[in-house]
Parts: sequence; C-alpha cells; structure tokens
Amino acid sequence: MKASFDGMRVVAFESRRAKEIERLIAYYGGIPQVAPSMREVPLSETTQAFEFAEELFNGKIDVVILLTGVGTRTLIEIVTTKYSRDKFIESLKNTTIVARGPKPVSALRELGLKPDIIVPEPNTWREILSSLDSTLPLNNKTVVVQEYGVSNTQLLDGLRERGATVKPVAVYRWALPEDIKPLVDAIHSISSGKVEVALFTSSQQVYHLIEVARQKELEKPLREGLKRVVIGSIGPTTTETLKNFGFTVDYEPNSPKMGNFVREIARRAHYLLTRKQIAYSNGVDTGQWKRIDMIWYKDAPEKKVNNSVFIKACNREPTDYTPIWLMRQAGRFLREYRELRARVSFLELCKTPELAAEVTLMAVDRLGVDAAIIFADILLILEPLGVELEFSKGEGPRIKKPLRSTKALDTLREFNPDELDFVYKAVEISRRALAPEIALIGFAGAPFTVASYLIEGGSSRNYENTKGLMYRDPEAWHVLMDKLTHATLLYLNRQIDSGADAVQIFDSWVGCLSPEDYRDFVLPYMKKLIQGIRPGVPVIHFGTGTASLLDLMKEAGSSVIGLDWRIELDKAWKRLGYDVAIQGNLDPAVLLAPPSEIKRRAIRILDKAAGREGHIFNLGHGVLPGTPVDNVLTLVDTVHEYSSMRKKTNDQSL
Repeated sequence: MKASFDGMRVVAFESRRAKEIERLIAYYGGIPQVAPSMREVPLSETTQAFEFAEELFNGKIDVVILLTGVGTRTLIEIVTTKYSRDKFIESLKNTTIVARGPKPVSALRELGLKPDIIVPEPNTWREILSSLDSTLPLNNKTVVVQEYGVSNTQLLDGLRERGATVKPVAVYRWALPEDIKPLVDAIHSISSGKVEVALFTSSQQVYHLIEVARQKELEKPLREGLKRVVIGSIGPTTTETLKNFGFTVDYEPNSPKMGNFVREIARRAHYLLTRKQIAYSNGVDTGQWKRIDMIWYKDAPEKKVNNSVFIKACNREPTDYTPIWLMRQAGRFLREYRELRARVSFLELCKTPELAAEVTLMAVDRLGVDAAIIFADILLILEPLGVELEFSKGEGPRIKKPLRSTKALDTLREFNPDELDFVYKAVEISRRALAPEIALIGFAGAPFTVASYLIEGGSSRNYENTKGLMYRDPEAWHVLMDKLTHATLLYLNRQIDSGADAVQIFDSWVGCLSPEDYRDFVLPYMKKLIQGIRPGVPVIHFGTGTASLLDLMKEAGSSVIGLDWRIELDKAWKRLGYDVAIQGNLDPAVLLAPPSEIKRRAIRILDKAAGREGHIFNLGHGVLPGTPVDNVLTLVDTVHEYSSMRKKTNDQSL
C-alpha cells in the first residue's frame, strides 16, 4: 500500500514549520491548505529568566528541564542580554539537564552541552516523569522547567508530588496570528466539506481554532464539518486536547515526528475517510466515537465478509495481491495497546468484549492488514473446564494446579461453551465494525498445546510432564485429548456463529513431538477437530518447529497450513502439494532489522511463493514486543506493493 493522499485536500494548522508540512502534504499526493494558527511571542523582559540565572550561578538549582528547542535558545538569548554566556553555560554543567526529545538536544549541542537525560518518544509530560522516576530521585531537589506557551500543570504537579521544589520559567507565550484570515478560510473549508483531512501538530492549534471559530460564530458548523473529516493528531497531548474539546482522533502515529505523521496519515487516509463518512451517513455520532461504534450497513449491521482477498487466498482463488496479517498484530509493540494495558489487566481485557473488540480493530486501522484476529488467549478455554488460570507480569500464563495424573484429570468439568460468551460477543462486535473486505479470524489453541500447558503448568523446554503422561498412561492422555477436542470444536464453532470468517488453530508446542508420536497421540484429534468445523469456513493449522510434521498436518485436513520461519516456503509448499494454501513465514526478528533488510527478506519470501494462488503472508510466529511500528508498516507495504506488481507482470506475460 503506497502512502498517498491521492488528490485529497488536507488542511494543517502548523505555524513555525508551515512550509515544511505544506511540502510533505504535496509530496504524498495531497492538496495542502495550511492555516498557521499561532505565533510565538518572546518574553524579552522576563524576571523569571533572570532569577533563574542568579540562582543557577549560586548553585541553588539541581535539575533543569528543557521542553523545546526554540525555548532553550530563547532562554539563552534572554539571559545573555544581562549575564555572561560562558558563565551561564558553565553553571548549567553543574546541574542535571533533562531534554524533552531531539529538539532541545540540538539546541544544547550548539552550546557544547550534552543532556544527562533524554526523554523518549512520544515526549509527553508522562515520559518526562517516568524518565525521572527511573533515573533521578527528586525529593528535596530544586527543579527548573523551561516552559512555553502555557503551563503544563500535570508536569508541574507531578514534579511536586515527587518532593521537588518547582520553578517554572516562561520564555515565550502563544498568540493568535496577526492575520487570521487563513484560519477562518480553513474553518469554512472544513464546514463546507471542501477538505477531507485535518492535521493537528500541537495542542495550542486546537485552542486557537476553536477560539477563532467562536469569534466568527462558526463553531457549530466547524464541529459538524469535523465529523466528516479525518482528524490526525501528532501525539498523545494533542489527542487529549482534541478529546477534551469533543473530537475523536482518527489516527495518531507511534512517533511524533512530522514526516512520519504525514506519511502514515497519507497511507490510511482513504480508508479512514470512507469509514467515517459511512458511519456519519448511518447516524453514528462521529464527533466522539470508538471503533466499535462503526456501522457499515444500516439495514444489515450483521453482514459478514464480502470480497475478502484473505478469504480468496485461503480458498486458493486468484487475488490482485498477496494478503498479509500478523500473529500478535494487536500487542505490546503498539503504544495504544500498552496504554490500555496500563489501565486494565490482561484477563480483564480479554473478558471485556468492547475492549477486546477495540484492540482487535486497532491493529487493522493502524497497520492496514487484510485480516483481523480476535483478541483473546488460547488458555481461556480452560476456565470453563474448572482450571484456575492466572497471568503473571513477565512470566506469562500459569496454571495454579497442573494436572499430572489420571486422578487429577478426573477433576475437569464438563465444558460449557456459554462460559466464554465474552469471546463470542467480542467477535460479534468486531465483525460488525470491520470493513466488509477485511476478514475476521477466530482462533483456539490446538488440543496438544493446551494439554501441555495444563500438564506443565506453564511454558516448558522439554515437556517432560506432558510426554511422561502420554507415554506412562496413554489411556488418560486420550481421555484428556478427547475432552479438549470436544471443547475446542464447540468453542470454534460458536466463534464462527458469532461472525468469525475463518479460524486458526495454534499448535505452538507440537514441534516437540516425533512424527510417530504425532501420528499416534495428536493426529486423530486434529482430524476430528478440523472435520467438525462448520463447512465452508477456512481453517488455518499453525505450529512451530513442525518441519518434520508437515505431511501429517496436511493429513489433518485444514485448508491452510501455517509455516514457521525454520523451513523454506517454496520447499515446504512443493512437499505439501499445491492443493493446500500456505501461510507464512518471515522470522519475527527480521522486523528488528533496518527497513532495507525487511524489504529484501519479504521479497525473497514472495519470490518463493512465485505469485501462486493460496499464499497468505505472515510471520513465522508473533510480532515481538520491541518491534518498531514503522518496521511493521514497511513490511505490510512491501508485501502489498511488490506482490501487486509481480501479479500484474505475471498476468501480462500470460
């Protein structure tokens, strides 16, 4: 998917970097309308700056927090009108200097100074406080904050709560532009539907936009117009301000850099605009809404997938490009997911249908993948069986009382699928809110992998307890596998009934078995499970470390075989035969590499698939938590663009 506005009209409210954002919008195929919304007025006669300098010279300042590059330079200019520049710089070296991101770092470099602490992206007041919490106790310290525009009360209060004496130093304030006509014109453009995208790169732009709209008695039409426009926010603070004024942000990038911001908005703008305008026309209040509020079909909100490239690939039908989705595509590598997890536990997230659906949809909006997978966990199925389950931070899922004997297995309850109603509701909400061309994947753990968790109590290297039971008491093993197969079949079919368009069976641990053991202890149950799934619904059978088991996995009967990265795709597909679709199989660690390497390796896999019908691009396992979002976007775009070009070339050569 090429990042392009493709002729969309884009309004931006940037002031200092107005020419830059105008060029970026045009570069990505948009028609820019830039309306500078503010000007910086230096406070050249500020007593705060001089008081700060005197206390700095006397050794009374412990920490200096610099929030902006312009503010840092302005502060130096003000102070050096009265005091020696060299003396000021030398005195700063005796403090702990905190720089909020790269711009203050650049300003300090001009002075020959290096910050002691650099606040990471997205550089909000929250990151400032968390950076200080992890490196510098503030109790009884005097902290100076270089302010800009208006005071950030959350930051100042947070510093005081940590025991600091806080001294804000304002160096400039914000005012409306001297010429507000471009801003008024932008308001008219939004109100009359003459722009499709609105870009906000600071909180103050929102305040000034509303202020001018009120002055001109245009606030009501502006608000109504923004309900039909894609709203882009550069970062969390701006998003929070927009939300406080009653607007929902349609897209916020992971990195608060202007180039990334414009590129990512260009990449998803057409989809986001279509969705928002359809929702608006169907009566959804798009002023303040969530992804789960989406209605695509007013008269048939339950309508399922239509013309999905993913479903076509599952069925080995021709497609214009290779579809891609990623295991763990809604996970810790996404900042918005981490922010949500900071508020709720993992199990609470899984068991709250509206939250689980919101996370499911989040990945599609952000990444532009061709399928969503419902947010859940493979072990949720154990609780209706009477098994106590907990998720410990950093340790993963744990079974409180592992079942390692025939007697213990007798404690399992009869499975009641109704106890997982929260999953079905999340599926139902997600399917209704998803675009009709985006498939929704339901999933479950394979009986062997779930049994292994149940017996081991958690993750394992050698699976000695699992194999021990399997070899020592085959009868008990078969009873357990039969129970889990029955439960999994009921569970998956209920997901399908609720709206899942396809299902994936995760057998993450089955690679520990020999082919002989797989045939005796696993294959009969996988056959029974797959054969029992609703007819016509694609089934993806995925395992890791399964190169020696692929022939047996095909025998189990799924329509798609998922490959991990330990086997070459072309060789595996040839071995399996081309009457089955293939999913995979980039090593997840490749997404930690530079973009050029990601592109090279993705293209290599696509070349191995040779444009053959039935290839779904995926990783060989889940996205790693530390993966940069930009790298994931690079992968998705590479797969879409290269496979589309390759398929067109193939078609022309026929």
